[in-house]
Amino acid sequence: MEKIYEVVRIKQVVTESSLEYGRIREPKHAVDIAYHFIGEDDREIFLVMCLNTKNIVTAVHRCHVGSVNATIVHPREVFKSAILNNSTSIIVAHNHPSGDPTPSREDIEVTERLAESGRILGIELLDSLIIGEKTGLTIKFTSLKAKGYL
Repeated sequence: MEKIYEVVRIKQVVTESSLEYGRIREPKHAVDIAYHFIGEDDREIFLVMCLNTKNIVTAVHRCHVGSVNATIVHPREVFKSAILNNSTSIIVAHNHPSGDPTPSREDIEVTERLAESGRILGIELLDSLIIGEKTGLTIKFTSLKAKGYL
């Protein structure tokens, strides 16, 4: 006889941040949040920003920590935090430790896969950002939405 388990609670560990997110009106707003969490890391970090119906970031999830030049991203891990936070949309971001925010073929393919998964789940992928180096007050970044991949 097979055992059947009932899931009675899914635990999400939450830590507070002193960063005030506010409404995301343009990619630069999301870039500032992403840079706060992953900008100077020496490995690729994949971040998920969960948004409500008013495009206000309600949660930020460090989805995956990769190596110097790669990270593994799977839709179920990306959308898990969005579902747990009742998000209507997400923005994903990852850094390029090299400082060059030029998208790779893999970056584009992952973005397309996440967009399709989001359509199925009813959680829109608003943008996919690549964070590069910061020079003075300027953060180099690429918005895959602005480049036409979304």
